[in-house]
Amino acid sequence: MSTEWSDRIQIADLADEPELSNELQSLAEAAANSGPARDVVLNFGGVSYLNSSNIAQLLRLRATLGERGRRLRLCSVGDQVWSVMLLTGLDKVFVFAPDPATAIASLQIEIEETEAGA
Repeated sequence: MSTEWSDRIQIADLADEPELSNELQSLAEAAANSGPARDVVLNFGGVSYLNSSNIAQLLRLRATLGERGRRLRLCSVGDQVWSVMLLTGLDKVFVFAPDPATAIASLQIEIEETEAGA
């Protein structure tokens, strides 16, 4: 389930399949939409595994957000999902936070720094 935290940040509380694929697809479509893009926090607290399709969706979402100048944070990643991230090298591709509050705070700090520098 996806929640708009602010006009700049959206949080998605993810669950295992089939909800995971559906939510990642919805987020990618929203990010590609011509409307205002938001930074996205993906809460993996309810996800116990990732498959190759999920990984492809995550990479596509990251690319789409990056093209729109937006950021992605992954948080609350469990041991099994973290193992997949390590084995695939995605621990170096994505930015992780221990929990949603920390992910949101890090995005808010980056937004403020970006706006102050503009």
